[in-house]
Amino acid sequence: MTRKLAAILVADVVGYSRLAGADEDRILARLRTLRSDLVDPTIAVHNGRVVKRTGDGSLIEFRSVVDAVRCAIEVQTAMVERNIGVPPEHRIEFRVGIHLGDVVEESDGDLMGDGVNIAARLEGVAKPGGICLSEDAYRQVKARFDCAVTDLGQIQLKNIADPMRVYSLQIRTQQPNPARQAQPAATKMPSAAADPDKPSIAVLAFNNMSGDAEQEYFSDGISEDIITDLSKLSELHVIARNSSFVYKNVTASVPEMAKALGVRYVLEGSVRKAGNRVRVTAQLIDASNGGHIWASRFDRDLTDIFAVQDELTQEIVAALRLNLTHGDQDRLAQGRALNVDAYELLLRGREQASAHTRTGNRAARSLAADAIAIDPQYAAAQALISFTHVLDYVNAWSTDPEGSLRIGMDLAQQAVEMAEEQPNGRFALGMACMWNRELDRAQAEVQQGLALQPNSAELLLLMAHIQIFSGDPAGALETLDASMRLDPHHPEILFQFRADAHFSLGEYEQALAAIEQRLQQNSQSETAYALLASCYGHLDRPEESRQAWEKALRINPDFSVERRRRVLPFRNPEDFDRRVEGLRKAGLTGSDLGLC
Repeated sequence: MTRKLAAILVADVVGYSRLAGADEDRILARLRTLRSDLVDPTIAVHNGRVVKRTGDGSLIEFRSVVDAVRCAIEVQTAMVERNIGVPPEHRIEFRVGIHLGDVVEESDGDLMGDGVNIAARLEGVAKPGGICLSEDAYRQVKARFDCAVTDLGQIQLKNIADPMRVYSLQIRTQQPNPARQAQPAATKMPSAAADPDKPSIAVLAFNNMSGDAEQEYFSDGISEDIITDLSKLSELHVIARNSSFVYKNVTASVPEMAKALGVRYVLEGSVRKAGNRVRVTAQLIDASNGGHIWASRFDRDLTDIFAVQDELTQEIVAALRLNLTHGDQDRLAQGRALNVDAYELLLRGREQASAHTRTGNRAARSLAADAIAIDPQYAAAQALISFTHVLDYVNAWSTDPEGSLRIGMDLAQQAVEMAEEQPNGRFALGMACMWNRELDRAQAEVQQGLALQPNSAELLLLMAHIQIFSGDPAGALETLDASMRLDPHHPEILFQFRADAHFSLGEYEQALAAIEQRLQQNSQSETAYALLASCYGHLDRPEESRQAWEKALRINPDFSVERRRRVLPFRNPEDFDRRVEGLRKAGLTGSDLGLC
C-alpha cells in the first residue's frame, strides 16, 4: 500500500434506481454511449484515471484539482446540451464531488481512505447537474475558473467526524425558450427576413421514433441532409439547420415557428429505424393557412435511405412547383455515399464535432476515420477529418499546431479532389487556406462552395471571416447580413465577427455592443473579453478595459497576444496592431500582455 495526496472525483447518476426501474436496458445502453462518447474521452484529455466503477457511480483520480474541475465542468456542460428537450423524468444527470486529500493506493490500483470518503460525501450533497468542492479543493482553483460559486458553509457530511466547508459550482443551465425568444429576435433584426422573391422553407428536426434516444443522431442527420440538398437550389430560400433545430422538442405551432423564422413553408417528419429497416414520414405545410401541401411515407431497407432522401427532395421541388435551373438540376443529380455503415459513422462524427470541444473534436475525427476505413473515397468524411485538424490548430488543442494545420490542408485538398461538386470539401479547404494565410485562395474556394450551395449560412460566415482578415470589413458586414437571413437564430460566433468587422472600421461603440451580445450567450470566451478590453481602451475607459482583460486571463491563463499575432491571418498587420493599441491605451503594459 502507498499513501499519497490526490485529487479525487466521485460521480453518480441522479435517480438511477428510478431510471433503471422504468427501463433498465435502455438506461444501461445510454450510459454506455455517454461513457464512450463523452465521459471517458473527457477524463483522458484531462489526465484522469478511472479507479473503479460501481454501477452508475465512478471514482476517478486526477493529477491536480484543476484537471478534475475542468473535466467536471466540461462533462456537466455537455450534459446540459444533451438534455435539452428530454423530459425531466428521462434525463440522465450527474452529481459530482471533488476533494483534495490523503488516500491509500493498494497494489491493484484501488484507492481508499478519507480522501475518497469525503469526495463521495460531497457528491451526495451536490444538486443534479452540480459540482461540490471541499474547501481544500476550492482553494486550489478559486482564481482559475469564472464560474458562479455558492459557499454552502459548514456542512456535517455523513460519517465524517468534523463539519466541512463546501462550495458549489454553478453550471450554466438556463436555456433560452426558442418559442418565446424567436419573435423578439426577428423584430430586432429585420434583415433576417426571407427573400420575398423566392419560396422560403424551414426543415424542422425530424422526430426520432426509434424508441432509443441514442438514435437521435440518425434522425437529426437525415433532417440535416435534406436541408443541405434543398440549400443547393438557387430558387429556394432555405433556413439553416442551426435555426430550424432550435424548435426541436419545443411546443409551438407551425405558424408560430414559420413566423419567427420568416418562412412560408415548413417541412416536418419522423424517422423510425429498427434493425435493417427504416421508416421516414414527411409533410410539407403552408404556414400561411396551415394547409398540408404534400405528405408521404417511405418504408424501406436501411440501404435505401439515400434514395429516400433523393425522392423527398424531388417531391418537395415538385410540390413547390420550382423551375429549376440546369445548375440546380445538376446539383440534385450528384451522387452521395452508398455505404450505410460509413454514413452512420459520419452522422455520429458530425454530432460530436458540433459540440466544439476538444474531446468532441477527437471523437469526431475517430468516427470519420472509421467511415474512411469502410469507404476510402468518402469525401464528406475526409472533409470532417480535415476540419478537426484545423480546429486543433486554431484552438492549440494539439502538441504540434502547425503540423495539424498542414494535415488539415492536405486532407481538405484530397476531399475536394475526391468530389469537386461537394460543398463540404470546399468549406474545409477554404477554412484551411484562410488559417494558412492564403486568403485569396480561401475566398475562391468559398465562392465555389457557394456556387454549389447558395443557401449555406456556414459558407457565408466563413466568407465574412475571410473578408475581415483580408481588410474588407464593410464587405464582411454585408455578408453577415446575408448569413443572418438564412440563420435568424445564428450562432453566437456571428456577434464576434460583427464586432471584429466594426472594430476594423474604427467603430468601437458598435463593436462593443456586438461583443456584449456574444458574452450574453457565451460568458466563457477569452477572445471576446480580449476584444472587449481593446474596445474599452480605444473608448478611454481604462478601468473597464483592465477588468475585461483580467476576465480573459481567468478563463484562459495561457491566453497570449503573441500567439494571437502569429495565428490570426490578417493581411494588414496594422489591423492586429490596432487591437494591441487599445490595450496599451488602457495602461496595460507588455508584461500585462505577456509581451516581455
